[in-house]
Amino acid sequence: MQLRKNLILVLASVATFVEALDIAIINLTIPSIQEQFHIGVEQAQWLQTLYVLLFGGFLIIGGRMSDQRGRKKVFLVGGLVFMLTSLGAGLSTSFESLAVFRALQGLGAAFIMPASSSIINNTFTETQERNRAIGIFSSFAAIGSGSGLSIGGLLSTYLSWHWVFLINVPILAVTLVLAYIYFPKDEPTKERQRVDMASAILLVVGLLCFTYGTHELPSVGSTPVIIIGSILIGVLLLGTVIYRLKTVEEPLIKLDLFNQSSVRISNGIFFIQGAFFIGFLFLISLMLQSDMGHTAASAGLLLVPFSILSALIAKFALPLVSKRLNSAQMGIFGWSFLLLGATVLWTAIHLGHPLPLILVGVACISGIGITFCFTSMAVLSIRDVDSANYGVISSLTSTSYFLGGGIGLAFMTVLNQLLPSEWAVGNLSLGLLFLYALMSVLILSKMARSEHAISKTA
Repeated sequence: MQLRKNLILVLASVATFVEALDIAIINLTIPSIQEQFHIGVEQAQWLQTLYVLLFGGFLIIGGRMSDQRGRKKVFLVGGLVFMLTSLGAGLSTSFESLAVFRALQGLGAAFIMPASSSIINNTFTETQERNRAIGIFSSFAAIGSGSGLSIGGLLSTYLSWHWVFLINVPILAVTLVLAYIYFPKDEPTKERQRVDMASAILLVVGLLCFTYGTHELPSVGSTPVIIIGSILIGVLLLGTVIYRLKTVEEPLIKLDLFNQSSVRISNGIFFIQGAFFIGFLFLISLMLQSDMGHTAASAGLLLVPFSILSALIAKFALPLVSKRLNSAQMGIFGWSFLLLGATVLWTAIHLGHPLPLILVGVACISGIGITFCFTSMAVLSIRDVDSANYGVISSLTSTSYFLGGGIGLAFMTVLNQLLPSEWAVGNLSLGLLFLYALMSVLILSKMARSEHAISKTA
């Protein structure tokens, strides 16, 4: 029984590793794609934008479908879509077809993530066992995000950018076959529930418009009507969704979930975490290549050890820390490393970019801190909710993370254009990372003090 549960954990984690990997893996392959298709960097960046847009936009639907239609079914469908679109992207001979398949990858990932998380939460029910499982699961996501730069740089240099996508195919093929065999069957529901598709469509379109507008803010001077209009339409549609969620009988999301402070705070921290970590992945690739002159391959090799460090932290340190600290305290612990890492990187640019100091900063962020941050907030998000809503909660936190990443990256780009630096990565960018980390530490510290006071009173 325990062996089967561990196999389920590994399969769900591997699938999540692949979809998290593809968020970062594109960064160091952009030059190769530009060269083949003769396009500019702004056009090439749509490969990342489309993935994040569809991923974030469809996550809520994926979570709701996993709760109502079956976790295993949604996982298998999402994995199949991701595998086939990875094959299509890897075999693409035009930028247009590559962009379409890349966008559809995001759709597949939006079904994999909440279904995987829900399967883990329902397989491991004892508290410490669940914390350990979530820690391993979250570390796979963190390792996938962190190692994407390494793998992308190596593949694009020694093979070609096509293999950035094709590598997913054999991994997912094996994962899907084993998942079909070993994942528990979906429990039949007594009553067939309807999915609030009207709210789902409005939500997706609203998120797409809002994220597109914020992503394109640096170009607001040339096309103000389109960009500002997209943001306003996005806000209007999202407002309509909130109205529907309050009035329809079977809403896509039950708003009373947000009555729990743990749900509100975990989603807020995930939003900040997306802005921090996706911004960090973007900045470290710029720093190593543009400011320090490393090739994509050498930059990738430099970052490999930190993916290994993150795995070791998840295996050996995380279980010990989770026994001694609650979710808020462990979040403070993780964010303290992110705060330290941002400070070290800021110091490094003022000392002429010494490589050892930069690697210490990367170790604090990608090797240590992010593993504790992902795990602590994943545990906190489901602490006070019923297991029937695990899929929706998982999709909510993931949506918060990617929306934070998209808006944070756009905000960083706008500020850098307004206040340019002599370096590709300057004071302002790293200052934003520092600010994000400081905000999170303060929010979680307040929560920890409040819960401590309540426990003493009780």
